[in-house]
Amino acid sequence: MTNKTGNKTLGITNNYLELITKFHPRKITSEDELDATQKIIDTLLDQGNLTIDERDYLHLLGLLVSEYEDVNYPIPDIYGVELLKVLIEEHNLTKQDLILLFESEENLREVLNKKQPLTFNQMEKLAHFFHVSPAVFFKEN
Repeated sequence: MTNKTGNKTLGITNNYLELITKFHPRKITSEDELDATQKIIDTLLDQGNLTIDERDYLHLLGLLVSEYEDVNYPIPDIYGVELLKVLIEEHNLTKQDLILLFESEENLREVLNKKQPLTFNQMEKLAHFFHVSPAVFFKEN
């Protein structure tokens, strides 16, 4: 591909130009635009093996979606007991499922009610149980 002065446009191939011509990547400003962009992303992901151009285009679309979601759907940082409560709910767990990690129902209840802090040992057990870093349990809101 050459530009008007006859110089080769760096890094842009005909395949990439075809991709951006079919669906112009632009800042997402509405839910309809988000849905349309997500459909293109899903189509690319369903293909499996992507060319370098397709991966670059997918990356660009992902950045646009991420920017829109960061502004319109901010996710608060949660740590410690608040995170534990969310993980319990997301995994459809009961208190009974966690008693062994806390050695007693009373210890679990005390932690969940914020009457006692998580111990380092509990943080390690929870991290292993939920497959997350122990660091997510250190900081309290």
